[in-house]
Amino acid sequence: MEENQQATEQVSDKDWLTVVLLSFFLGGFGVDRFYVGKTGSGIAKLCTLGGCGIWSLIDFIFVLTEKYTDSEGKIVKKK
Repeated sequence: MEENQQATEQVSDKDWLTVVLLSFFLGGFGVDRFYVGKTGSGIAKLCTLGGCGIWSLIDFIFVLTEKYTDSEGKIVKKK
């Protein structure tokens, strides 16, 4: 059943390594969110400086575990 679920999930066209690097170095400014098309939450992340770092850390973990999604709900994965 797990194989069927992976086959139906959509993968983003955004580059995973780019998102990892943006999240690590500029995540506190919301640049990773802007890159994947989530402008609203990118602005919120920028204004709060990544939720005082907590939001940035959570996003970074999500990117590394391939659970981070773009603005269309597609998963950003390694290719």
